[in-house]
Amino acid sequence: MDMPHKHLNGEEGFTGLEAAIVLIAFVVVAAVFAYVVLGAGLFTAQKAQATIHAGVQQGSSSMEVVGNVYGIAVGQTDHLSYANTTVALTAGDTPMDISQMVISYNDNKGGHIGNLTYMGLALDTPDACTDILDASTSSPSWCISESINNQTSGALLDPNAQMVLSIYLPPSTTPYTQFTLNFQPAQGAVLSIQRTVPAAVTPVQILY
Repeated sequence: MDMPHKHLNGEEGFTGLEAAIVLIAFVVVAAVFAYVVLGAGLFTAQKAQATIHAGVQQGSSSMEVVGNVYGIAVGQTDHLSYANTTVALTAGDTPMDISQMVISYNDNKGGHIGNLTYMGLALDTPDACTDILDASTSSPSWCISESINNQTSGALLDPNAQMVLSIYLPPSTTPYTQFTLNFQPAQGAVLSIQRTVPAAVTPVQILY
């Protein structure tokens, strides 16, 4: 007796090979999607890290004052001629080009100097500080009068090194005048030092 034939529909003809191909396709698509999501997450994390690092650099001072600030009066005793201050890098900071720094002056009498002119490094240019140190200039300026333990030539300040800055002060720095010097490096926060001229001006005095 002949058995009746059964007609196979589409689902019954679905083989194991085809099922494997569909499964592989799903796995590949899922892997690509996961890679894209992971890559976007890593990129976002890197951008966030770079932003935080830049914020820390801009928000923290990269330079500090070492020791005392001295006020010098040349040939007179009614006002200061210039100030000497020693600066160094903060711990862990990278070398800094001091020549790119902007120095400004303010006092409690309304005096303001927005940008003192950088005259150079005395070690490289012997006359860079002459007019400031002998008080023969009325032009607001500053110079690097001494470099201590610096291994790099020029105005690049190395870690563990120091530089002495000689900064012109205007005739308004008479007794009891309170003034502020702002040091704005090319990168990092402003370093401000505030000092008061003593009651009696002498050729050399420590400013507090």
